[in-house]
Amino acid sequence: MEPIRIGRYSVYEAISRGGMATVHFGRFTGPGGFARTVAVKRMHAHLCNDARFAAMFVDEARLASRVSHPNVAATLDVLATSDELLIVMEYLHGEPLGRLLRKRRDGPARVPPGIASAIACDVLEGLHAAHEATDEDGHPLGIVHRDVSPDNVLVGADGTSRVLDFGVAKAVRRLQVTREGLVKGKIAYMAPEQVRGEPLERTADVYAASVVLWEMLTGEPLFAGERDADVVEKILYGIVDAPTAIVASVPEALNEVVLRGLSRDPRRRFATARDMVHAVRSALRPAAAAEVSDWVESVAGSTLAARASALVAIERGDVTRPRADAGRPSAGAGGATGAHDDDDAPTAMLSRPPRRPRRPRAPWVVVAASVLASGMLAAVALSSRTVDSRPSRARSPGSNEPPPPGAAPSAIDLADGATRPAESAAIDSLTPGVSTVRKPRTPAKPSRRGDCEPPYTTDTEGTRHYKLECL
Repeated sequence: MEPIRIGRYSVYEAISRGGMATVHFGRFTGPGGFARTVAVKRMHAHLCNDARFAAMFVDEARLASRVSHPNVAATLDVLATSDELLIVMEYLHGEPLGRLLRKRRDGPARVPPGIASAIACDVLEGLHAAHEATDEDGHPLGIVHRDVSPDNVLVGADGTSRVLDFGVAKAVRRLQVTREGLVKGKIAYMAPEQVRGEPLERTADVYAASVVLWEMLTGEPLFAGERDADVVEKILYGIVDAPTAIVASVPEALNEVVLRGLSRDPRRRFATARDMVHAVRSALRPAAAAEVSDWVESVAGSTLAARASALVAIERGDVTRPRADAGRPSAGAGGATGAHDDDDAPTAMLSRPPRRPRRPRAPWVVVAASVLASGMLAAVALSSRTVDSRPSRARSPGSNEPPPPGAAPSAIDLADGATRPAESAAIDSLTPGVSTVRKPRTPAKPSRRGDCEPPYTTDTEGTRHYKLECL
């Protein structure tokens, strides 16, 4: 894919894909030769003009920007243009825990206990920082992640694990309010009260982190089923075995910690994520960061090496110069160089080949084409008049009687070319090329604070850069 320029950022190939957005390599360049590699989270094109999804997306940036902790991926910037909505984050070299667990399915699926303990403690520390986050006035935001799962935990090549994606988080001062009855998150990691649609506290994240720890220790999913209803039934009523029932080598003290975190009664769980960190560390010493780094390298070394090579190519400028526009490539363009869906496939940094210029057509070719088109239109009009005037040949199954007057044509008649006028109009309305009017986006409400009027700055290219403190 040819890199494109959006505001101050050069956006390259996708690193990963999600339901709302794709994450890309990005490069910020400033005056004096300053440059920094970043991760750019880019909302899917069909969601950019959806006010509900756009508000949820901006929520993620606003909430995450208030959480400053080594175990939470840092949010650096949020950028909006007429057809783009981006969140810029620090680039972290590593792999999501979900991918690491899927890679281990080919061999021993379990995570070594000491490494599982280290990852769990990092996740819990990051969640505790989010739970304790406050606004500019020092008031608690009441953040609950609600979507803690292996796919939202990035295990860095440096041995540090970080929590990602506060896109569906719940906070007291959210811009976007969840519709009544809408359940968000991955069902297999939801606390029972979340499945029932009850109000959530931080203990719901403690429960989800305990599910992740159980799966790391055993190498198996805790709640699985062919249907969502089966998974929900197990969460609400199923018997939860201790990790020792699957893997006998798990320390008994760690069993007790996991089962307490998985208690169906929120009051019996650890009151805070930090309390569970202390319990995990007491039950089993977490592995050092260097040990975690070596484990990540042993599981995903080839994937990380391929990504590092692609990153070097970007930083050296060995890819095509970015286009100066912020438009998205069409679905058919650059298909062979798009982001790979395969987790193990390296990210390609290729540009689209130049298009060959079209040769001008001779005047006699244009005249002949016009005459031929006119003849075809006349034939179609005559055929339509003939079809509409002839009687229908529809038949009931097993009957040789002619249909009553005014009966609709059968499937056989339609296959022969007869089309009812109403259907013809409907088909015409879907014909490519028919212009549609796009509803204008609702402008953001101006901030009441003096330094937030307006709540963004505009660069020389006309791109708005929203101020995080004003969102």
